[in-house]
Amino acid sequence: MSKTIKEIKEEFGRTPVESWNALYSEYEGDSRSGVQKLLHSFRKQEEARKQELIRLEEMCRYEKKYQSYDYICGIDEVGRGPLAGPVVAAAVILPKDCQILYINDSKKLSAKKREELYGEIMEKAIAVGIGMAGPQRIDEINILQATYEAMREAVSKLTVRPDLLLNDAVTIPDVLIPQVPIIKGDAKSISIACASVIAKVTRDRLMVEYDKVLPEYGFASNKGYGSKDHIEALKTYGPSPIHRSTFITHFV
Repeated sequence: MSKTIKEIKEEFGRTPVESWNALYSEYEGDSRSGVQKLLHSFRKQEEARKQELIRLEEMCRYEKKYQSYDYICGIDEVGRGPLAGPVVAAAVILPKDCQILYINDSKKLSAKKREELYGEIMEKAIAVGIGMAGPQRIDEINILQATYEAMREAVSKLTVRPDLLLNDAVTIPDVLIPQVPIIKGDAKSISIACASVIAKVTRDRLMVEYDKVLPEYGFASNKGYGSKDHIEALKTYGPSPIHRSTFITHFV
């Protein structure tokens, strides 16, 4: 008795992609249009996966270039531009030849995809460190210096000392570990992209928590950035304890 289309679909779901050719051979003679549509769909998925692996290989070029180093650490930050909340930096050390499909600059990913990738990165990474500088510190030493401070803290919190830092565009002062600044590194290096996702998800979760205490500013949706509604709330209610005084002088 022939398997139902649902059963065939479930069989593909249970089978590693690398073994799909055997299933194509088994079912390509099935005359049912639903089965042929299903095979076409899985072939498209397989082709998309191949293209993703090619893209991912390109994102590992810096990790391969510096593969003589045992522990390569990607570093990125999130939150330099908002009117409220901290700047958050993340440092991520991945195993050599680590594959994390669909990883990219966090700004190019949906919130749902970032959350999915966050879990995978935390599971696969050798070490992850997170550093923050709050609004008062940003006002005290300026956003660039606060960003460097958060990055140094992220590195210091790693449980494994890195041999090389791959940074998104910057060279961090007062760090003795060799560094490679990469322009738009979060789209060019898997390690930096992972750091970008960890920093973004960490900061977004924090802003959602702030929203529960300070709901009038809409932090859950704007994440502290200067949206129209946020600026209107600033003018109506004045600054909150997590606003950056040096960033809101035009509004209050």
